[in-house]
Amino acid sequence: MKIAVASENKIVSQHFGHCETFEVFDVVDGLVVSGESVKNPGHKPGFLPNFLHDLGIDVIIAGGMGGGAIDIFNQHGITVVTGAVGDAKKAADAYANGSLVSSGVVCQH
Repeated sequence: MKIAVASENKIVSQHFGHCETFEVFDVVDGLVVSGESVKNPGHKPGFLPNFLHDLGIDVIIAGGMGGGAIDIFNQHGITVVTGAVGDAKKAADAYANGSLVSSGVVCQH
C-alpha cells in the first residue's frame, strides 16, 4: 500500500491542495517501510488527484480537502482521510495500523 500525506514541513497540511509536499510512504504488513518527499507540482483544479493516482497512491491523508478533489480520488479508488493533524509519518503509521479514520470533513472554499 502507498500512502501520501499532504504536508508542510513534515506536518499534516490543513488544506490538501496548498501543501508544500506530499510525504509518500510504502506500507507492508501494516508497517511503514520507506518514505520520500514529493514536491507539490501546483494547485490546479482536478490536477493533484490525477498526479497522485499516477504515482500509485492508495490513500491520501490531509487535514481538509475540497469536494471536487474527493470525488476524483473516489473515481480512482483512492481512500481519502481528512481531519488528520500532527506529524505526517505518525499519521501514516496510524492509518497503517488502523487507528486513524477519516473525519469526513469537506472544505467549502
